[in-house]
Formats: sequence, structure tokens, C-alpha cells
Amino acid sequence: MEILSQMWSLLGLLTVLQNILPTQLLSWLNSIYENLQDFLSPNSYFDIPEFNGYCGVDLNDLYRHVDLYLNSVNTSSSTCRRLTLSRSKSSNRISFSLAPNHTVHDNFRGHRLSWTHHVETAQDSIDEKRSFTLRLPKRCRLVLLTPYLDHVTARAMEYERVARERRLFTNNGHGSYESGWSSVPFRHPSTFETLALEPDLKKLLVDDLTAFADGKEFYQKIGRAWKRGYLLYGSPGAGKSSLIAAMANFLRYDVYDLELSKVTDNSELRALLIQTTNRSIIVIEDIDCSIDLTGDRLTKTTRRSSPKKSRSRSAGDNGDDNGRVTLSGLLNFTDGLWSCCGEERVIVFTTNHRDAVDPALLRCGRMDVHVSLGTCGIYAFRAMVRNYLGLDSHVLFDVVESCMRSGGALTPAQIGEILLRNRRDADVAVKAVVTAMQAKILGADVDATEGGIEYDDVFKTTESMADRRLCGSPDNLGGSPEKFDGKKRKERGSNGNWESKVNFLVRLKSLTKSESGRRGV
Repeated sequence: MEILSQMWSLLGLLTVLQNILPTQLLSWLNSIYENLQDFLSPNSYFDIPEFNGYCGVDLNDLYRHVDLYLNSVNTSSSTCRRLTLSRSKSSNRISFSLAPNHTVHDNFRGHRLSWTHHVETAQDSIDEKRSFTLRLPKRCRLVLLTPYLDHVTARAMEYERVARERRLFTNNGHGSYESGWSSVPFRHPSTFETLALEPDLKKLLVDDLTAFADGKEFYQKIGRAWKRGYLLYGSPGAGKSSLIAAMANFLRYDVYDLELSKVTDNSELRALLIQTTNRSIIVIEDIDCSIDLTGDRLTKTTRRSSPKKSRSRSAGDNGDDNGRVTLSGLLNFTDGLWSCCGEERVIVFTTNHRDAVDPALLRCGRMDVHVSLGTCGIYAFRAMVRNYLGLDSHVLFDVVESCMRSGGALTPAQIGEILLRNRRDADVAVKAVVTAMQAKILGADVDATEGGIEYDDVFKTTESMADRRLCGSPDNLGGSPEKFDGKKRKERGSNGNWESKVNFLVRLKSLTKSESGRRGV
């Protein structure tokens, strides 16, 4: 009781002194106390406020990095007694953040550090003043501080890249204004694991994208802008858009879908480029159909070859490039000085006809990687069957491979639609694919045959025309596989080739029936 009474007396004396002594003297005494405490303490403390300066306008980027870093290390598994949990409407990920005025510990290079989250409410205001305080051993502060903050920043940026919500942007026709893009959440499910690509091509793309994403120091060393260009070309339904989505999901980049028909001129095109962010994929689909770029060069070449006509033209014709996007503007967009205004960008062009694209766009430095996407190969087909039907093997896989070698290969979109429609019965689905391939070999429209053609319908006409000679395997057909290419047969249109097709399909029917009988289908 005597000790408690002495403590109350001391507190009363301090209260009286605080009311009597001048404010300047109290501040001086408080400063002496804090300096004495810092001198005797074995730790050093560093404050990181939410805003820089006293105006509370300029955000402190280091504060945001610390918040992300503490979230990435999963503070729920630490000794912190209280956490703040949150989840946005567009994400299933639960975010952890340090509760106000609580501390969490961390280890770095064998030393124990701690973060304390301070939240103070200003008097007569609802505004809050937030800051983080870093505590680390005083004897090692010069050695630990800079490397540790670099570690925090790197870890935070990686976590932000992985965890943040990605967006799909499209230009709204107002590129010269503050924001020429409008966006929605990007949630395309395509990945390289589910993509119908041949293994060699898939590995090439994954390795190239990985080397690009990890190549910041290399690009800086060689003095080259940190960007990469891809040209995806092939028939409709070959999977160009799905490949772009898989690239975005693999790199975790935002996607900017640029529609050139909405861009008025080259200045607006540059403005749109400036407004794109780092770590993004800029997509221009159907470049050969968006605007007439090749015609620009042909027109200029014609004018040079006929100087009399060019001299007779009025001065207003020299401004044809004004008010629209030109080939020169697009080249500067992809490989000019304006293309270096950001980092870690991928530019993707798509086209159905590579020959229709101006050669100036195809050279290395603009389109570095050319990817040909066409019909589905056997490995890609097996991957699609695995994804759609959950099968790793089927007795008709050899038949499908034979049809592919004989000119009956289909695009991934066509095969995907057949498997999707018949996904409840795996046998029916694979047979339907074989039927569609056989129809293509005969020169029929595959899309028309997908509307419910039965498995044996393809053979109704062939059996009446053939001599019903059966063969054990369609691989034993005479001649090279090139003879059974559908386009070449259409061009030839000879009766001998028609009979070869009939014989092939009859033999193919015998194989499918025998294998189906062995399996009990």
C-alpha cells in the first residue's frame, strides 16, 4: 500500500508540474527523455508515414510496399494478436493487414525485426494518420536497413503482380482525353495447361515468355526497350485469342485490346500508348482487316513511279495521312521512340492471312516471334479430349491420327464444339470427331456436318461406289499422305482421286468397326 501511495503522489506531482511549467520547458524535457531512451535502447526505429510531407496529398510508395509485404508473408501464421481481414467483390483472395497499433515480427539474415502499425485520429476530425514503424538492432542498422527495404519492395511488387485484379481494356474513341480506355475485370480461364497446342510449340512459347519477364537487367544492359512482339496467324478458330489469354494469365499482365478503327489519327494512337501501364499485353486483332496499311505503301510507290500525275495533284492531297492512322504511325507505335515510354510490354498482332500484312510490320524488333496456328495435331487433340472428356486414351485415337494425316484435320474450335456438345458420352464424342474429319476428307462442309450427322452416314454413299475391299489399317494406303489433302483434291477434281477417297473411307470404316467391337462399344 505504501508503494501505491507513493506512485499516486508522483503522478499527482507530474500533473501539477505539467500545468505549471511552460510548454517550451516541457518539450525540452520530453526531448531529453526520448534521446536518453534512444541512447539506452538496443534498437533503432524508423517511421514510414502513409503520405509524404505535411500536406497529406503525395502518397508514400514505401508505405504501400510495406503493407503488401506484410500481406505476402502471411501474418496470420505469426505471433500477431490481431489482424484486419478484407476481400474485394471481384476476388476470392482474403487479404491480411496489420491491425492498428499492433506489432508483427520478421526475420532477415538471422536478425529479428518488427513492424508496428500506428493509426492516430486527429483531434476534431475523422481523418486518420497512419504509419509503420520498423524496429531493428541498432548495431546492424547500417548493414540491414537498405537491403531489407529492397527485399520488402521486391517481395511487395511480386505479390502485387500475382494477387492484384487484372483488367481487360478497350479504347473508347477518346484517346486524346485523360483516359482513352475503359476496362472490365479480366477472367479468361485459358492457360497453357488447357491450351490445345503441340508440346514443342507450347514449350517454345513458355520459355520465351519466361525469359522476357525475367530479362529486365538484360534489356537494360544491351540498351533495348523491354518489350516483345508476337505475330499470331492462322485460320479462323485456330486458337489465337485463347493463346493471348493464356499468355496474359501466365505473365499476369493486363490486356489492352486496341481497335484501330476507333482511332482517328496517329496522335491519338500515341496518346493511347502513353496511357497503357507497365506489365501489359497490347493486342491488335485482324491487323490486315483493321485499316488499309499495305495500300498506303502501294499508293506512295505508284506516285513515285508517275511524277507527272503527282505534280498535277493539288496540295490538299499531300495531307491524305492527316485524320487517320497510317503505316508510319503504327510502326512508331510498335518500334519507335514512343514505344519506349513504358516497360515490360508485349505487343501481339493477329491475322488470318500473313501475306496480307505489310512486311515492315513483320521484321524482327517489331514482331519478334511468329506463331503459326492452324489445324489441331494429334497431341493437341489428346489434350482437348483430356480436358473435355477426362480421357487419356481411346481406341479411336489411331483413327483420328490417320484422318489428320490424310487431310481431315480440324481446327481446335471445331473439335472443341463437337466435344462440348457430346461431353456426356465420351465414345459418341470421339466418333463424332472422326465423322467430321471423314466429311472433310470427302470435301463436305464440316460446320454443316456437325448438326447431328450419324456416325455411319458418311459411308452410305461410299459403300455403293466402292468394291468393299477391306484393309487392316488405313496406314497401308498406297501413295503419300499429301494425295489426301482436301484442297489439292478440290483443285484436281479427278475421278481417280475420288475413288481413292472412297477406298480410304471404306478401309477406315472397317478399322473403326473392328476396334469398336473389340472394346464392346
